[in-house]
Amino acid sequence: MKPLFATLVLLGTAALPAFAAEGGRAGRGNVEAGKDKSLACQACHGQDGAAAIDPQYPRLAGQYADYLARALHEYRAGARKNPIMAGFATTLSDQDINDLAAYYASLPVTLVDLAKNPTVARD
Repeated sequence: MKPLFATLVLLGTAALPAFAAEGGRAGRGNVEAGKDKSLACQACHGQDGAAAIDPQYPRLAGQYADYLARALHEYRAGARKNPIMAGFATTLSDQDINDLAAYYASLPVTLVDLAKNPTVARD
């Protein structure tokens, strides 16, 4: 029993750096640098990250930074399929991604209460 436990502990310890790196990627972003880098994003996601331009584009404002960074990394790697986002994401460095994620995470959330706007709920 002890050798099995020791093996599991060893494997778990070896995997920790990979999990820490994945979870920590978005934490190193600079909000001001992200704001400066967000100009191309604004064409679809709006100046405030709330996708006011067209409802087909996701709202970025107020999303978790780690979610945003992971999505951008996945677009860049081709794991998420979207030709427009892939085109933008392939030009981004890891620091660019962290900065953009930090910036959009810092913006206020602008949600629509569908109960108060039934026409939006039907669309």
